[in-house]
Amino acid sequence: MRRALGALAVVVAIVLVTTSLAAYLKFRAVWDSITRINVVGLGRRPPQLADGMNVLLIGSDSRSGPNEQFGAGITGQRSDTIIVLHIAPDDHSVLALSIPRDSVVPVLYCPPEAGTAGQAAQPGQVEQINATFAYGGPGCLWKTIEQTTHLRLDHFIELNFTGFEQFIDDIGGVSICLPYPVHDPQSRLNLTTGRHHVWGAEALAFWRARYIGEGSDLQRIRRDQYLMASLLQGVERSRLTSSPARMLAVITDAARYLTTDSGLSLPVMTSIVNSLRGLRPGEVQFIELPTVAYGPNPDWVTWPASDEQLFAAIARDQQVSAADDRPGARSMSLGSVRGGLALTAALRAGMAARSEGAPHGGGPGNLYGRYGGITGAANPCADAQAFAGPRGGS
Repeated sequence: MRRALGALAVVVAIVLVTTSLAAYLKFRAVWDSITRINVVGLGRRPPQLADGMNVLLIGSDSRSGPNEQFGAGITGQRSDTIIVLHIAPDDHSVLALSIPRDSVVPVLYCPPEAGTAGQAAQPGQVEQINATFAYGGPGCLWKTIEQTTHLRLDHFIELNFTGFEQFIDDIGGVSICLPYPVHDPQSRLNLTTGRHHVWGAEALAFWRARYIGEGSDLQRIRRDQYLMASLLQGVERSRLTSSPARMLAVITDAARYLTTDSGLSLPVMTSIVNSLRGLRPGEVQFIELPTVAYGPNPDWVTWPASDEQLFAAIARDQQVSAADDRPGARSMSLGSVRGGLALTAALRAGMAARSEGAPHGGGPGNLYGRYGGITGAANPCADAQAFAGPRGGS
């Protein structure tokens, strides 16, 4: 559902190369229990321009099955969180690009998939991107992101609410920080001022909370970036990746809540871990896609033309810099188009401003320095602005 999913992918692959045959066979059974979807109907796809891999991370708010506890009367599913995780193997770095769920995108044709009805193309019409997922499933979201960003996606990983809770519990919880008490009945978050080490249920409530601060999804993304950074730091401190038994337990618990594309195979996962081995929190960069208010509906946002330069930089593994006005932010290279040919071959083998109404992250003049991002080394108590607004302090 988040950078947690990126960490989860790394954990899965390390299991494959560090455990005994018996543990591998057990893991293989768990791996086979993950739900897989054969993604079709992507249309004319963007070209692969460099060595990096792009994985679409989806946080589903489906209330079916174990998720019924989060709202039995809510039908369907929406992409509560959308992240494009860019892995640049040459430069040993990762970028997590958060796409606001309230973004408007064109309505494209998508065939029925995994229980969804699909959707007919509606030229000139738009919809919220989380509705794209609701109507057409992960394949439709994949297609829409590819067609609108011109970034070629390699795989997707979807995790639901219950799976997110389970993952946080299994890794030993995560630290969050509040500048004031928060009592949000919508997300069920009830915590006092200060730093808290929370477990799955409270971490999920923090992740979902929208009706604090400005009450916007954009501000929620900013808070969630700090949660992801704290998660990475916790995984590093716990030395989780050095314990095959613990890693296998994490994967066993998470597998039944995961959905991936059918092309995400064991060899591909092994290739991912080879590129991410030893990755430190500070080598992971989180940024939010710059947006502007959508005129016909102020509750929605759209992407300015300047975002095309960001997409092009990611597609080519070029440098993107985080803003220097957010604690923990720093410049980070996304990699080089040189080298990495062997890894690329392995990866391809598995493929058959911050307020609404103003630009969030800047414009053409500062595309490579003003994205407002942080790294995984950021202090979770450093961003009180993520809670500021008319609902602040309530």
